[in-house]
Amino acid sequence: MTPCIFPLQKVKDINKTSSGVLEKWPMRLNALPPRIKNENDNGFTLKVYNEDNKIWKKRVSYYSVMLKSLSYGGYRNVMDMNAGFGRFAAAMRKYQVWVMNVVPFDAKSNNLGIIYERGLIGTYMDWCDITDIILEMHRILRREGTVIIRDFKDIILKVKEITDRMIWEGGTLVKDDDHNGSSQEMIMIFNNTN
Repeated sequence: MTPCIFPLQKVKDINKTSSGVLEKWPMRLNALPPRIKNENDNGFTLKVYNEDNKIWKKRVSYYSVMLKSLSYGGYRNVMDMNAGFGRFAAAMRKYQVWVMNVVPFDAKSNNLGIIYERGLIGTYMDWCDITDIILEMHRILRREGTVIIRDFKDIILKVKEITDRMIWEGGTLVKDDDHNGSSQEMIMIFNNTN
Protein backbone atom coordinates (compact mmCIF):
# COMPACT_ATOMS: atom_id res chain seq x y z
CA MET A 1 0.00 0.00 0.00
CA THR A 2 2.90 2.39 0.58
CA PRO A 3 3.32 3.29 -3.14
CA CYS A 4 -0.41 4.11 -3.29
CA ILE A 5 -0.40 6.65 -0.45
CA PHE A 6 0.24 10.20 -1.58
CA PRO A 7 2.73 11.85 0.79
CA LEU A 8 1.91 15.30 2.13
CA GLN A 9 4.60 17.93 2.20
CA LYS A 10 6.03 18.84 5.62
CA VAL A 11 4.95 22.07 7.29
CA LYS A 12 6.29 23.73 10.44
CA ASP A 13 3.36 26.02 11.23
CA ILE A 14 0.12 24.28 12.27
CA ASN A 15 -1.91 27.08 10.61
CA LYS A 16 -0.47 26.41 7.15
CA THR A 17 -1.54 23.77 4.65
CA SER A 18 1.07 21.36 3.40
CA SER A 19 1.27 22.72 -0.11
CA GLY A 20 0.02 26.27 0.16
CA VAL A 21 -3.22 28.20 0.14
CA LEU A 22 -5.90 26.77 -2.10
CA GLU A 23 -8.57 28.78 -3.88
CA LYS A 24 -12.25 28.03 -3.25
CA TRP A 25 -14.10 25.83 -5.73
CA PRO A 26 -14.63 26.36 -8.67
CA MET A 27 -11.85 28.96 -9.00
CA ARG A 28 -9.28 26.45 -7.79
CA LEU A 29 -9.89 24.23 -10.84
CA ASN A 30 -8.12 26.74 -13.07
CA ALA A 31 -5.94 28.51 -10.50
CA LEU A 32 -2.24 27.70 -10.45
CA PRO A 33 -1.77 24.79 -7.99
CA PRO A 34 0.67 25.55 -5.15
CA ARG A 35 2.84 22.55 -6.08
CA ILE A 36 3.56 24.24 -9.41
CA LYS A 37 3.76 27.73 -7.95
CA ASN A 38 6.24 26.59 -5.28
CA GLU A 39 9.56 24.92 -5.95
CA ASN A 40 9.14 21.22 -6.69
CA ASP A 41 11.33 18.20 -7.37
CA ASN A 42 9.37 16.88 -10.33
CA GLY A 43 10.24 19.65 -12.76
CA PHE A 44 6.67 20.88 -13.13
CA THR A 45 6.78 24.38 -14.53
CA LEU A 46 4.15 27.00 -15.19
CA LYS A 47 4.91 26.79 -18.91
CA VAL A 48 4.39 23.00 -19.06
CA TYR A 49 1.23 23.29 -16.97
CA ASN A 50 -0.28 26.04 -19.15
CA GLU A 51 0.62 24.26 -22.41
CA ASP A 52 -0.91 21.03 -21.11
CA ASN A 53 -4.18 22.79 -20.18
CA LYS A 54 -4.34 24.49 -23.58
CA ILE A 55 -3.83 21.20 -25.45
CA TRP A 56 -6.53 19.43 -23.46
CA LYS A 57 -9.08 22.22 -23.97
CA LYS A 58 -8.51 21.79 -27.70
CA ARG A 59 -8.82 18.00 -27.45
CA VAL A 60 -12.07 18.13 -25.48
CA SER A 61 -13.48 20.57 -28.01
CA TYR A 62 -12.62 18.04 -30.71
CA TYR A 63 -14.15 15.18 -28.71
CA SER A 64 -17.41 17.12 -28.36
CA VAL A 65 -17.61 17.31 -32.16
CA MET A 66 -16.98 13.56 -32.51
CA LEU A 67 -19.34 12.62 -29.66
CA LYS A 68 -22.46 14.69 -30.23
CA SER A 69 -24.20 13.24 -27.16
CA LEU A 70 -21.51 14.71 -24.87
CA SER A 71 -23.10 18.15 -25.15
CA TYR A 72 -26.56 17.00 -24.09
CA GLY A 73 -25.67 14.63 -21.24
CA GLY A 74 -25.16 11.35 -23.08
CA TYR A 75 -22.28 10.47 -20.75
CA ARG A 76 -22.15 10.58 -16.95
CA ASN A 77 -18.99 8.80 -15.84
CA VAL A 78 -15.60 9.33 -17.44
CA MET A 79 -12.19 7.94 -16.59
CA ASP A 80 -8.90 9.54 -17.60
CA MET A 81 -6.45 6.65 -17.41
CA ASN A 82 -3.34 8.85 -17.56
CA ALA A 83 -4.51 12.04 -15.88
CA GLY A 84 -1.35 14.13 -15.86
CA PHE A 85 -2.30 17.40 -14.13
CA GLY A 86 -6.05 16.69 -14.29
CA ARG A 87 -6.16 18.65 -17.52
CA PHE A 88 -8.82 16.48 -19.19
CA ALA A 89 -11.17 16.75 -16.18
CA ALA A 90 -10.65 20.51 -16.03
CA ALA A 91 -11.47 20.83 -19.74
CA MET A 92 -14.62 18.71 -19.24
CA ARG A 93 -15.96 21.10 -16.56
CA LYS A 94 -18.69 22.52 -18.79
CA TYR A 95 -20.22 19.08 -19.32
CA GLN A 96 -22.34 17.29 -16.74
CA VAL A 97 -19.91 14.41 -16.19
CA TRP A 98 -17.95 12.97 -13.30
CA VAL A 99 -14.28 12.35 -14.13
CA MET A 100 -12.04 9.92 -12.24
CA ASN A 101 -8.41 10.92 -12.73
CA VAL A 102 -6.07 7.94 -12.72
CA VAL A 103 -2.31 8.25 -12.37
CA PRO A 104 -0.18 5.19 -13.13
CA PHE A 105 1.58 4.29 -9.88
CA ASP A 106 4.89 4.01 -11.71
CA ALA A 107 4.56 7.31 -13.62
CA LYS A 108 7.76 9.31 -13.99
CA SER A 109 6.16 12.30 -12.32
CA ASN A 110 4.05 12.02 -9.19
CA ASN A 111 1.34 14.57 -9.87
CA LEU A 112 -1.64 13.25 -7.91
CA GLY A 113 -1.13 16.12 -5.44
CA ILE A 114 -1.64 18.64 -8.25
CA ILE A 115 -4.88 16.89 -9.20
CA TYR A 116 -6.08 17.18 -5.58
CA GLU A 117 -5.04 20.83 -5.38
CA ARG A 118 -7.23 21.52 -8.40
CA GLY A 119 -10.18 20.12 -6.45
CA LEU A 120 -10.40 16.95 -8.52
CA ILE A 121 -10.69 13.30 -7.55
CA GLY A 122 -7.85 10.96 -8.37
CA THR A 123 -6.26 7.64 -7.63
CA TYR A 124 -3.24 5.53 -8.47
CA MET A 125 -3.59 2.43 -10.62
CA ASP A 126 -1.20 -0.36 -11.44
CA TRP A 127 -1.99 -0.84 -15.14
CA CYS A 128 -0.78 -4.14 -16.56
CA ASP A 129 -0.72 -5.60 -20.08
CA ILE A 130 -2.85 -3.85 -22.72
CA THR A 131 -5.04 -6.96 -23.06
CA ASP A 132 -5.86 -6.89 -19.35
CA ILE A 133 -6.64 -3.17 -19.54
CA ILE A 134 -9.03 -3.62 -22.46
CA LEU A 135 -10.77 -6.55 -20.74
CA GLU A 136 -11.21 -4.45 -17.58
CA MET A 137 -12.58 -1.58 -19.66
CA HIS A 138 -15.01 -4.01 -21.29
CA ARG A 139 -16.12 -5.21 -17.86
CA ILE A 140 -16.94 -1.74 -16.55
CA LEU A 141 -18.17 -0.13 -19.78
CA ARG A 142 -21.93 0.05 -20.10
CA ARG A 143 -23.73 -0.94 -23.26
CA GLU A 144 -23.41 1.83 -25.82
CA GLY A 145 -20.57 3.35 -23.81
CA THR A 146 -17.67 4.90 -25.67
CA VAL A 147 -13.93 4.55 -25.33
CA ILE A 148 -11.52 7.12 -26.73
CA ILE A 149 -7.97 5.85 -26.90
CA ARG A 150 -5.16 8.27 -27.62
CA ASP A 151 -1.79 6.60 -27.94
CA PHE A 152 1.02 5.73 -30.30
CA LYS A 153 0.18 3.80 -33.48
CA ASP A 154 1.65 0.46 -32.30
CA ILE A 155 -0.54 0.50 -29.16
CA ILE A 156 -3.61 1.56 -31.16
CA LEU A 157 -3.12 -1.38 -33.53
CA LYS A 158 -2.82 -3.82 -30.61
CA VAL A 159 -6.00 -2.40 -29.10
CA LYS A 160 -7.84 -2.65 -32.43
CA GLU A 161 -6.84 -6.31 -32.73
CA ILE A 162 -8.23 -7.06 -29.25
CA THR A 163 -11.44 -5.06 -29.64
CA ASP A 164 -12.20 -6.64 -33.02
CA ARG A 165 -12.38 -10.00 -31.22
CA MET A 166 -14.63 -8.46 -28.55
CA ILE A 167 -17.03 -7.16 -31.21
CA TRP A 168 -16.75 -3.53 -30.21
CA GLU A 169 -18.13 -1.27 -32.87
CA GLY A 170 -16.14 1.51 -34.38
CA GLY A 171 -12.47 1.81 -34.46
CA THR A 172 -12.56 5.25 -36.01
CA LEU A 173 -8.91 6.13 -36.48
CA VAL A 174 -7.75 9.74 -36.54
CA LYS A 175 -4.25 11.23 -36.50
CA ASP A 176 -3.57 13.55 -33.57
CA ASP A 177 -2.80 17.02 -34.90
CA ASP A 178 -2.38 18.74 -31.53
CA HIS A 179 1.27 19.51 -32.11
CA ASN A 180 1.13 20.86 -35.67
CA GLY A 181 1.67 17.43 -37.22
CA SER A 182 4.67 16.53 -35.05
CA SER A 183 2.76 14.13 -32.77
CA GLN A 184 3.04 10.42 -33.34
CA GLU A 185 -0.19 9.76 -31.42
CA MET A 186 -3.43 8.57 -32.95
CA ILE A 187 -7.01 8.56 -31.68
CA MET A 188 -9.33 5.59 -31.88
CA ILE A 189 -12.99 5.65 -30.82
CA PHE A 190 -14.89 2.50 -29.93
CA ASN A 191 -18.49 1.90 -28.95
CA ASN A 192 -19.46 -1.07 -26.83
CA THR A 193 -22.34 -2.66 -28.72
CA ASN A 194 -22.59 -5.74 -26.49
